[in-house]
Amino acid sequence: MELCSSSSSSSLLRICSSSAPEISFSSSISHFPSKTQLNLTKPRFQNLRICASVTAETHQGLPRDSPQRLLKELAQRKTATGPKKKVPPKRFILRPPLDDKKLAERFLNSPQLSLKSFPLLSSCLPSSKLNNADKTWIDEYLLEVKQALGYSLEPSESLGDDNPAKHFDTLLYLAFQHPSCDRARARHVKNGHSRLWFLGQYVLELAITEFFLQRYPRESPGPMRERVFALIGKRYLPKWVKAASLQNLIFPYDDMDKLIRKEREPPVKSVFWALFGAIYLCYGMPEVYRVLFEVFGMDPDADECQPRSRRQLEDVDYVSVEFEGKKLAWQDIATYRPPEDALFAHPRLFRACVPPGMHRFRGNIWDFDSKPKVMQTLGYPLPMNDRIKEITEARNIELGLGLQLCFLHPSKHKFEHPRFCFERLEYVGQKIQDIAMAERLLMKHLDAPGKWLQEKHRRLLMNKFCGRYLREKRLHNFIIYSEEVHDRYEHNRRLRNPATTAVQQAIHGLAYTIYGKPDVRRLMFEVFDFEQIQPKAV
Repeated sequence: MELCSSSSSSSLLRICSSSAPEISFSSSISHFPSKTQLNLTKPRFQNLRICASVTAETHQGLPRDSPQRLLKELAQRKTATGPKKKVPPKRFILRPPLDDKKLAERFLNSPQLSLKSFPLLSSCLPSSKLNNADKTWIDEYLLEVKQALGYSLEPSESLGDDNPAKHFDTLLYLAFQHPSCDRARARHVKNGHSRLWFLGQYVLELAITEFFLQRYPRESPGPMRERVFALIGKRYLPKWVKAASLQNLIFPYDDMDKLIRKEREPPVKSVFWALFGAIYLCYGMPEVYRVLFEVFGMDPDADECQPRSRRQLEDVDYVSVEFEGKKLAWQDIATYRPPEDALFAHPRLFRACVPPGMHRFRGNIWDFDSKPKVMQTLGYPLPMNDRIKEITEARNIELGLGLQLCFLHPSKHKFEHPRFCFERLEYVGQKIQDIAMAERLLMKHLDAPGKWLQEKHRRLLMNKFCGRYLREKRLHNFIIYSEEVHDRYEHNRRLRNPATTAVQQAIHGLAYTIYGKPDVRRLMFEVFDFEQIQPKAV
């Protein structure tokens, strides 16, 4: 469209000036306006109409239903239309909060609040009742799982309310719903499974640690960690799952042996950990040992479970009589019950960690000077209801020797007496504080998924924090170093801080062997305040 006469151009300018008074023109405007001046009144979508008319002209020779014509029109339409607006992800869209009535109904109807006598078990139940899709899986596969694990095929709901195994079927169903399976999209299934594997990993580590500490009473924790990894490391878990014929329940549509490692190991590890979380909640630690060594067929004497050869320090000290000349089997650990008048909650584990020769240190300077201050800070000895007064006195003597061992740095006596240091108590202390914190977080955060709990657990139990809490109580001043390295450890934080962390974990290990898990919780959350929620002294 071009203007060819000056009269028509002047009339167009008059129309434009009358319709748009805010646009002013210079007095030197030409009678032949340029294209840029005419574009001021051009419609917004004129380009699209022109493009459409061009496509209509170019495709006139093609039939109306021709595929080439449709493809060309679609390609030109894509270039002409602008990009779509990006929709924000769902997690950024604010949803209206539930009103108080619905929120109260949701919590009161949750199975997690149904058990008052088993709070930890209750916290690991699904957040809502199982639906028909869940029950379909239970009806189809649960009998196969229970038969492979050696359990009764009767439904667990038929048991009494005072029996924690009543909820075993539900937990067993959740244990097999790993993140890659069909049912993992449901929120109650996904969170229930992740909370079980979060607990199960620490159950496995504590069980295997206690087993090897009692089976090898002279061995240091270094070779022992290699034995533990060879049994429950994620690389070896598919072998145990296949030995129990459970691989088809984890990979119903694939052959596990043909999958690559990154597709095979994460689901197996998730199911394996969650399975032992469920067994621990319903049947306790003895059943964990039975399933590990009887169902999965773990062999601690196998060649691949042996640690690499290293230079061993000669151990000339005695071990307790129950360990002399024999290796304990898993049946000895699983069926062991301490006698009624036992000094400790776990007497055999105490004897495996504290050598009998520690009695030679009774009455030394540390015993008189430092032990009363340490026991006062930690709140020891705890009041116990013993039938005989001599039992209380003997326990307090062993407690003092155990505390001295907790503060005995390897630089002092390890080269002559390898077990006269805190290493074995530190090893069991790491595992028991892990499981104590995991149980605390599960009962405290009922609606949290396992990955969130895992990160919270990691941040609370960092090694630098463990040592810091011990130093805040000024207990690092009582660590017994050798004379050659004393000044170096006192004034170099890179050496001092790992040593204080080890002492703090050894104290937890001693508390577990003497008084049991409740005293570990007392030390962690009342004395050392791991959660940092107590008011600070000004």
